[in-house]
Amino acid sequence: METQRLILNWRSGSLSARDQLVARVLPELEQIAVARLRNEMMSSLSTNDLINEAMLRIMAAEPTINDRAHLLALVSRLMRNVLVDQARSRNSGKRAHQKVELRTNLVGVPPTDLHLLDSALIRLEAIDPSFAEIVEMRYFGGMTVSDIAQVKGWSEPTVKRRWQVARAWLADALLRPLRDE
Repeated sequence: METQRLILNWRSGSLSARDQLVARVLPELEQIAVARLRNEMMSSLSTNDLINEAMLRIMAAEPTINDRAHLLALVSRLMRNVLVDQARSRNSGKRAHQKVELRTNLVGVPPTDLHLLDSALIRLEAIDPSFAEIVEMRYFGGMTVSDIAQVKGWSEPTVKRRWQVARAWLADALLRPLRDE
């Protein structure tokens, strides 16, 4: 309830509520950032850098945040965008393309090229934005099915089915990526 009150007060313009909200959800933001950075070997960002960059992007966009789960989903998406932007920037100055891989903790799952994953997510978003959102929330944000169901207003079985479809589509897209040439 306290988190929801802070969100409502922030939406009403209270910067103090915003700061208190960030302090309140900071442990969750740190968990998300640590998970994202653990998979990013080439990043020079620290956990706090990633959180700060994501929060700066939220403050610049001033989105309507509904609740804690929505805030975490949004931060998760923005952290992904920060890492992708950093990888693009890092690679843009080099003549040779350097592969940026995203490693998971799943046994038997090979590292994923971050550029290919981002390209596949953009394609998935064009087909159905909700599938891309689920991937961002689960894969990049580490959100639970329950949290996603709350954010999206769906039942947990619906989230599970859509997560399975999105994963299957992404696996196929990563096996057959589009090449820019």
